[in-house]
Amino acid sequence: MIKILIIHGPNLNLLGEREVDLYGKTTLDEINRSLKKLAHEEAVEIKIIQSNSEGEIIEAIQKAKEKAKAMVINPGAYTHYSIAIRDAIASVNIPAIEVHLSNIYAREEFRAQSVIAPVAVGQISGFGVESYLLGLRAAINIAKKNKTSR
Repeated sequence: MIKILIIHGPNLNLLGEREVDLYGKTTLDEINRSLKKLAHEEAVEIKIIQSNSEGEIIEAIQKAKEKAKAMVINPGAYTHYSIAIRDAIASVNIPAIEVHLSNIYAREEFRAQSVIAPVAVGQISGFGVESYLLGLRAAINIAKKNKTSR
């Protein structure tokens, strides 16, 4: 069975109560339920983690090296400066889809820079919860293509 890692970065555990005008009222649990439903429909296995810790995110990426066929990651604020997460993604050879609930290019200037994007297969931002679902669909398609080409 295809396995996909989903990583929620810092402060995403506060969705639904944090800056609702920007991120909406949907909670992380609701996003995870939607992701699980889609994974079930597509007959793939997902592992979901949320961490506010850069080190824990890096460890999760490294541990997925031999298991996951793709990953969906919302690095949160780490998007803009975590060379360590960027290097972890580059090191494991797992196709990564970077996702963001908000359009990071329509916000503060510093948010328009992603150090993750150059090592990701693609980036989806600005579609709210749908960003995650689109990201998971992309990850599934990539994983299925890679599975047949090996």
